[in-house]
Amino acid sequence: MQKSAAETIYRLKTEKNAIILAHNYQPPEIQDIADLCGDSLELSIQASKTEAEIIVFCGVQFMAESASILCPDKTVLLPNKSAGCPMADMITPQQLSARLEEHPDMPVVTYVNSSAAVKAMSTICCTSANSIKVVNSLSSGEILMVPDRNLARYTAAKTDKTIHPWDGYCPYHDRLTTEEVSQRRQEYPDALFMAHPECRREVLDMADAVASTSGMLKYAKTSDAQTFIVGTEIGLLYPLQKASPEKRFVAASENMVCTDMKKIGLDDVATSLEQMTGEVKVPENIREPAMRAVQKMIEL
Repeated sequence: MQKSAAETIYRLKTEKNAIILAHNYQPPEIQDIADLCGDSLELSIQASKTEAEIIVFCGVQFMAESASILCPDKTVLLPNKSAGCPMADMITPQQLSARLEEHPDMPVVTYVNSSAAVKAMSTICCTSANSIKVVNSLSSGEILMVPDRNLARYTAAKTDKTIHPWDGYCPYHDRLTTEEVSQRRQEYPDALFMAHPECRREVLDMADAVASTSGMLKYAKTSDAQTFIVGTEIGLLYPLQKASPEKRFVAASENMVCTDMKKIGLDDVATSLEQMTGEVKVPENIREPAMRAVQKMIEL
């Protein structure tokens, strides 16, 4: 079944002028059939520069929305519409609106791991790689940062600005403990520890490198070290190993498995392309202000 699904995907994407995007946390078989793999926003930016008429986004809801924001002239398909993001769901437009009524003049920096509707209410967006640069680009001394409290605290430690964090978090990154990292370091004393900014502050303090998924791929490739403890969702181990086959990569914790990121299978991709199911389309009244917030970040 797997082989026939892959063959169907290759045939249909050629016939329909489609491009397949896969986030770095997707299962190996999904990454293998993708045209582009990477971080969520960089995938949408790259897709916007192609001639493809259809984007099949193997990721989660907010990623497909980002593709729709940046590529309004393309059809965006999410092969499994139930693939969401717990952290993105921790803030709603209504909740943000209530907070802004209390602090109407405070700029809002919104992590791209958020809904299009929340992005539309934001001053500017950020990624895990550029949050410090984004915050420092604003003239205000006080900033509301949503929805990830861990990324906000990491950013606050690197800037003179006063950052008010929203109390959201990634359940999988937030559960990584210092004890688990210490245990891995005992097992692999020569290893370097890479951690994602969505991890807790005390975990980040132990890291040799704090980086996004793409940042980890670059860091591991250019480092002289041979072994790495990887403090992010375990899906990244696959592209890390492919990019640096001579090196060793160990999960900081086997519990860092995002169930939503594992929902899409080859059959889902084949069905989505065949039947054009799972379309994600951001309405223009939301897309335009969301695009302004994203564009401000891109232009920095």
